[in-house]
Amino acid sequence: MATEESPQVTRRATRSYSASNTAIESTNPPESYKPTINDLGFRQQPLRLEDLLSSFPGRRSQILELLRLLGPLNSPMFPILVYGGPSTGKTSVTLQVFRHLNRPFIYSSCITCYSPRILFESILNQLLFHRKDSGHSYSSVKRCERPSDFVNYLREALENVITNLKGNSGKVSSKMSGRPDGTMVYLVFDNLERVRDWDKSSTILPFLFNLNDILKMPEVGLIFISNTSPDTYYLNIGYAEPIPLYFPDYTEDDLRHIFMANQTNSRLYASFLDVVLRPFCRVTRQVDELAAAFSSLFKKYSEPLSDKEVAPNEEMKRRLFSHIRPHIASALNETFQVRSQPLLKAETNQETKKTNSSRMPGVREDFDKIDFHMSTSAKYLLISAFLASRNPATLDASLFDSTGVSDSRKRKRKASEKSMDQKEMAEQELLMKGPGTFPLERLLAIFQCITSLAEDSLDEEESHELTVEGGSRGLMSDVLLQLSSLCNANFIIKGGSCPLEGSTRYRTAVSEDLALK
Repeated sequence: MATEESPQVTRRATRSYSASNTAIESTNPPESYKPTINDLGFRQQPLRLEDLLSSFPGRRSQILELLRLLGPLNSPMFPILVYGGPSTGKTSVTLQVFRHLNRPFIYSSCITCYSPRILFESILNQLLFHRKDSGHSYSSVKRCERPSDFVNYLREALENVITNLKGNSGKVSSKMSGRPDGTMVYLVFDNLERVRDWDKSSTILPFLFNLNDILKMPEVGLIFISNTSPDTYYLNIGYAEPIPLYFPDYTEDDLRHIFMANQTNSRLYASFLDVVLRPFCRVTRQVDELAAAFSSLFKKYSEPLSDKEVAPNEEMKRRLFSHIRPHIASALNETFQVRSQPLLKAETNQETKKTNSSRMPGVREDFDKIDFHMSTSAKYLLISAFLASRNPATLDASLFDSTGVSDSRKRKRKASEKSMDQKEMAEQELLMKGPGTFPLERLLAIFQCITSLAEDSLDEEESHELTVEGGSRGLMSDVLLQLSSLCNANFIIKGGSCPLEGSTRYRTAVSEDLALK
């Protein structure tokens, strides 16, 4: 689904509707273009409801629910929180619903508006029909940094816009003049979860959620779009919680309908999807990632064909599958890559070097070529599981707790040959038994010790990023989710419950080489 911008809509650069059957090329307005009240809408022919529903497979219930929450023309509404995973159609559906209703709205993305001042000034520029160009020295119409100033400017601008909308109502048909319908003005805040990244004082989110009560204007509606659930926005202040509207991940059938849209050779592309769609759906269901992977794979898939318009038969499908099969695994690995923060560089001791040197050099060289991509918390969790499986619980205090170390004032005895032999036999016996099991509480305790040691050794800036309480980058925030992912990937094996403890036990079959890597 390629992105597309609305023509002549200079006030916002947003992800617009991309599955429309009537694609319209974007045009760059002249330098002297002055925005008007018509720019509060799409300035395009409104979509019919049938076209809107057919353009977004798997989103019929969400579209109808959003229309119900917005209500009839000029009806007040409660704030709405549209949330779901990335690339699930939240923004596209919301904007195209406004195109269908032909109502005025203001769009601001918290990605491009990466500070309170830029966010406030972006909203005011759109409401006051101000365009940042060379004639205005690329400056905003109002300089606004404090929320109190923003409320005053916003109320004044909204009153002028609403008065203008009421004065123009009933004069000329909105479809003929391109003017939006109604007197309600909707403020759309996209990528709301990004506010927590640049709002260090944690004052903007409560302010935005309270904006409806602060303005006390029934002609204003608020819509928040977020990639995270409403649980992440719970605040200890009194405000009207927005009505949640969930966008689930696309199903395999939905993705098939999305990628089959506007294909010149539908039969050829359908045979291509039969090969690649199911394995890729196990890795990701994000449309943008799948589109990037399928674009290059389809070129490989159709390379043996001289005629791209041919309808493939069964024999041709088998030949095309044999041609693309070697490329699917590499494309899956590229799609599965996850950016992670660099781990601390650990120096291996001499015993590790001796152990590694005794192994087959060919296997070691092949292993060094392997690269793993996972989040930092997943790596720490995997190391914690390795230590819990390879060491008895009695050693945890001496390994991770400074108070568990034996008193240094005690006289150190020289180890005898018998004790050394017993220690070596115990190590071999432990190695023969294989990795042991451990409860979840022990895994989390070791994980906490490792992350605390990492925080002490990192510099101040990096340690702040790792230990932000309530932040999206906190290592402990997604540990249970990472544990579930590692169990699904068979890095950590979930065993049965202990009859004495009653809790589920885990074990890991990760090798020492992988743990060191």
